[in-house]
Amino acid sequence: MTATYTWDIFCSLDGYGSHHGDWGGYWGKQGPELLEHRLAQYSDDVRMVFGATTYREFVQMLDPDPEKAGTEDPWVKRMRAAPMTVVSSSLEEPLDWPDATVAHGDGVDIVARLKEESDVPLRSHGSLSLNWALMSAGLVDRLQVTVFPVITGTTGDDPILGGAGDFDLDLLESRTLDGRTLELVYRPTPH
Repeated sequence: MTATYTWDIFCSLDGYGSHHGDWGGYWGKQGPELLEHRLAQYSDDVRMVFGATTYREFVQMLDPDPEKAGTEDPWVKRMRAAPMTVVSSSLEEPLDWPDATVAHGDGVDIVARLKEESDVPLRSHGSLSLNWALMSAGLVDRLQVTVFPVITGTTGDDPILGGAGDFDLDLLESRTLDGRTLELVYRPTPH
């Protein structure tokens, strides 16, 4: 049986995945319902898949010191504890992340193999260029977009779908969290 692959991404209403402004994490719009929902999404076993850039960003953002690990959101701690494959041509093991391995080669080939071999669902957070290629290859089963109620026209960085191809989207799920943040889950199909 083929494992399900979910690409999970956060963005502003205008489609930016990050910002260089003074908003803070989650654009300052996280609430208890969002954080509880995120924690529930990581309650079952999962294998994470990151590209090298996202891996480096997470390592820089998250403190590896176990004494300070309590400062992370509980869902981030669970994500960090999950086994991970980092698709990279530049990184070498050992990585500064628990249970992480580097896979060298073409990301499409690597993820196709992981989907066939994995006993647990695969999940990626961020990793834009990797996931654009995976969507184009038809390997992304679920595109989960969490839209925060902000417009970052001046400070927005990294348009989440700026390098993706053309896709038709079938809406599988939608929910509003904390009365303001939308989570939309689609099945993407190359157009």
